[in-house]
Amino acid sequence: MFKSDILDFFTRIHYLVPVAIYLPVIILCFYLSVHSFDLTFLRIILLVALGIFIWTLAEYLLHRFIFHYQPTSEFGKKIHFIMHGVHHDYPSDSKRLVFVPSLSIPLALFFYGLFYFILGNHLVYPFFAGFLIGYLVYDETHYALHHFNFKNKFWLNLKHHHMIHHYKDSEHGFGVSSKMWDYVFRTTFKKDSGE
Repeated sequence: MFKSDILDFFTRIHYLVPVAIYLPVIILCFYLSVHSFDLTFLRIILLVALGIFIWTLAEYLLHRFIFHYQPTSEFGKKIHFIMHGVHHDYPSDSKRLVFVPSLSIPLALFFYGLFYFILGNHLVYPFFAGFLIGYLVYDETHYALHHFNFKNKFWLNLKHHHMIHHYKDSEHGFGVSSKMWDYVFRTTFKKDSGE
């Protein structure tokens, strides 16, 4: 797909790589929450749930405003194509369905720093664990929506939603693991799109 083998290599990833990278981080966050900061079980659960919820918003905003941003410069267009455009051009490519580490790790560090600044040392760990759980659910869901044959009504509905985004209307339906924010921000599909 790319003239450079290096560029091609760094834009392809097996769908389990994010799990291998972030599951140990999630476990470490839980360990620190319990053993270093002695947070109560209820507080940990609430912060994890809040982290997952904030991930769903981040997922929507990143997809809508970063991945679907239309740059005008040639360099910007190339970067955009590498980040997300290639996925829309080749939606069935199984190696281009989850975030590559060269993108996900800097984003994770940015969000960790932001959350650390907002929440402080004690509360950031369970919250960040939830945020990363949300991210992994998103990445693995995205892979599954493109490659699994579902029989369950919930998953079929989510897959249908995402396929409309790919094949009929890429200006709507930015939620992948959840359609909630599409309803909140009124980016659900128009009636003639088939949803």
